[in-house]
Amino acid sequence: MTKISAAEVNKLRKATGAGMMDCKKALVEAEGDFDKAIDVLRKKGQKVAEKRADRDSSEGAAVSKVNDDNTTGVAIVLGCETDFVGKNESFVKLATDLADNAINFDSKEDFLASDFGGLTVSEKLVEQTGVVGEKLEIGAFAKLNAPYVGTYVHINKIAALVGLSANVDNVETLAKDLAMQIASMGATTLSYKDFDPAYVASETEARIAVIEKENIELGRLGKTLKNVPKYISMSQLTPEVLAQAEEDAKAELKAEGKPEQIWDKILPGKMDRFISDNTTLDQEQCLLDQRFIKDDKITVAEYVKTFGDVEVTGFERVSLG
Repeated sequence: MTKISAAEVNKLRKATGAGMMDCKKALVEAEGDFDKAIDVLRKKGQKVAEKRADRDSSEGAAVSKVNDDNTTGVAIVLGCETDFVGKNESFVKLATDLADNAINFDSKEDFLASDFGGLTVSEKLVEQTGVVGEKLEIGAFAKLNAPYVGTYVHINKIAALVGLSANVDNVETLAKDLAMQIASMGATTLSYKDFDPAYVASETEARIAVIEKENIELGRLGKTLKNVPKYISMSQLTPEVLAQAEEDAKAELKAEGKPEQIWDKILPGKMDRFISDNTTLDQEQCLLDQRFIKDDKITVAEYVKTFGDVEVTGFERVSLG
């Protein structure tokens, strides 16, 4: 039997991340040949990966990386099977090291095929599957380029990137606040202007049906019914719709006996309420139309304007699960 020294075992452990006993067994099987021992561990990883291919890798770590001049950012999710592994320090370090590599590539496919310490990223994931005994995979990959890119990572569960059109004063604060908004509120697009009209129409119909069904039960219980909106997006509020809403508001004020000379003071609030009640889709899914989480009296778009001549050019968000 080939005698294996502790130094050789430690060298293999540092190179692969495998446990001490696994490294020793691999070196024994390889008769002390270091490269062959690595192959032994890789084959073990392949076997484990094959057995666990259908497992759910919904835990893990979401991480991001922005280059030194803040013009390119990447966010990835390194997925595993359990929260125990996902919180492990060496696992999070692997995810961070992978993100450092990922920033050099524009697609997940190119990233997976790239070199990572003498292996491709895909091969490294298989190797580490054998090490930790759980399925590992890149669950998400997002890249963003802009004149200024900022990021925010929420406890390694959500990673967000935001792109801005200019590097203005206090841009770090703006970028971090926006990335936190993206991570927290889960916007899917920048503005209501990005929506497909067919999507808005079908979503309107579905939401109205849900509220009407809920109102049947509320009515049966003698409770206050929910308001059934006619619209859910600013994209539906044409000048004609807004003009009619204003006329309806004036009719209400007249019916309430409010003096006409004070209508100008009351109408703006009523119109704001009408728009708020009829743009629920925008508030949920459109970053610029959402209420700013640090001051819900303003929208994100209004917050951005306080920083001067700068616009949001895009954003990305990746998360576990």
